[in-house]
Amino acid sequence: MVNQRNDPSSPREGRVPRIDVEIPAPDGRCPATLHLPDGDGPWPAVLMFPDAGGARETFREMADRLAATGYATLLPDVYYRAGDWAPFDMATAFSDPGEQARLGELMGGLTRERIVADSGAFLEFLLLRPEVTGAAVGTTGYCMGGRMSLIAAAAHPDRIAAAASFHGGRLAVADDPESPHRAADRIRATVYVAVAVDDGSFTEEQAELLGKALSAAGVEHVIEFYPAHHGFAVPDNPTYDPDAAARHRAALEELYRAHLPG
Repeated sequence: MVNQRNDPSSPREGRVPRIDVEIPAPDGRCPATLHLPDGDGPWPAVLMFPDAGGARETFREMADRLAATGYATLLPDVYYRAGDWAPFDMATAFSDPGEQARLGELMGGLTRERIVADSGAFLEFLLLRPEVTGAAVGTTGYCMGGRMSLIAAAAHPDRIAAAASFHGGRLAVADDPESPHRAADRIRATVYVAVAVDDGSFTEEQAELLGKALSAAGVEHVIEFYPAHHGFAVPDNPTYDPDAAARHRAALEELYRAHLPG
């Protein structure tokens, strides 16, 4: 049962329609926003995983923009277990000791087991919506969300047709038994990974290891380095790079146009 809290027939001025929803999730009800293209639909769908700062207005605007290109886009509150948590200021989230500790606690709660279970609930929600067409969706994720995007693609191969990661971290850690690259043989989606330069969370060595794992599994994929720093695609990050962000949007449109049903 989905709780819809507002009427999408009256979109905000100059914006695509947003619907506030609550998704039945494994450990409670997960608040989310569903962003819809203009028109009658139905449309192919995308599940958007936010970065460590969680769902916030910056990401809702990113989901608006993706929806405007023709995709029903779901942005869940991946920290729903924390209840009504206070939003982060990304300018200080990693420099203020108290905020860094709070952020680390929230991120630490997103175990692989929870990511798999939650993403299953999110996918079920999307695929049952009357606004959505097709039997599989696309995913995209940023920072920690990039890792979530690949974990979801491996855990739910029949329901994810295209998976993207932008400045994602810890995608291929050799000594981590839960590293996403270890489940490459379960992925059926086409995978696109954009790597930031000088990113300690996803190095050239990790990129090489991920590429080898995907190739060995026969997964169609692209891994490429952008000349920008970690956080380049998210406007409220201090490292936001407009050129890299535009490139990421173009890459997403190309990926989804080729692999999601229209």
